[in-house]
Amino acid sequence: MKIAVINDDKIVTADADNLSLSGRKGAVVKVLGCGLCGSDIVKFVHKISKNGTVLGHEIVAEIVEINSDTKFKTGDVIVTSHHIPCGECKYCKHGNVSMCEHFKSTNIYPGGFSEFVYLSEEHLQNVAHLKPENLTAIEASFYEPLGCCVRAVKRANLKTGDTALVIGLGSIGILMAQALKAYGINAVGCDLIPERVELLKSYGLEAYKELPQGFEADGIFMTSGADKAIDTAIKYVRSGGKILVFSSTPKNFGYVNNEIYYRELTVMGSYSPAPVDLQDSLEMLKSGKVKVSGLSTVYKLEDIEQAFEDTMSNKIMKAYILISSEQ
Repeated sequence: MKIAVINDDKIVTADADNLSLSGRKGAVVKVLGCGLCGSDIVKFVHKISKNGTVLGHEIVAEIVEINSDTKFKTGDVIVTSHHIPCGECKYCKHGNVSMCEHFKSTNIYPGGFSEFVYLSEEHLQNVAHLKPENLTAIEASFYEPLGCCVRAVKRANLKTGDTALVIGLGSIGILMAQALKAYGINAVGCDLIPERVELLKSYGLEAYKELPQGFEADGIFMTSGADKAIDTAIKYVRSGGKILVFSSTPKNFGYVNNEIYYRELTVMGSYSPAPVDLQDSLEMLKSGKVKVSGLSTVYKLEDIEQAFEDTMSNKIMKAYILISSEQ
């Protein structure tokens, strides 16, 4: 089978042995396509993942072999996430599922940028769902990234009618703003790229390159990876408000201590979703509360390096790697 792997400073396609269950529980799936996540970019650019690693986890796939106690069967087209929390450790019990050691240790094999992937029985039981018939494979590939946004919105725990500012309108910012709206929050976006501002407006939400004088928000959602976005957050959050961090920044510096202290600000992070967040995500996509049509640019597996380059240079909003022509 064909896979795409890290090879020093490149992403290259290679051949790998075909997968089979060989008596294991779980399923072998044929990957139809896989979204390119910002975390894939970070792992590649900063050499977090070693040579030979197959990145990718935002998959839509067809089951080709299965040995499971679930109701899934051969031929089913599914979406799945890659990590599963244990539900029993101190992190899970305190709502920090993405800090769970079991969560971190579970994954799909070998990775989403592969013609075939092995899913464990645990994946099938907890984070896999049938693809809704009214969604294309590309639309359904937003299941996991939208789930991340759903969890962030829940963690911020804003009140209905509050105003939230989303700083950075890449694909995650577009998803975050729509998820906020779905939960009854007045979502406003800002970005320095005019086309992204106009895109969010096309979804019926407010968006600005420069925010109006006197603007303030009850909650700030940091979906920009720019260091200067921190100053923007501090400027526009109201006293007593919340800043939800959903991005890493190059210089890795933080928020001003005295601003947090004297203004009673809450600064919090959010990372990956729990299974219930993923269920809510799929329902939002299915119902149309969150729209993703037109966000993705399609690349063939052999052109995956170009997909990485175009994403990093902001030429595109979101890359979808087409792995099987059977969509």
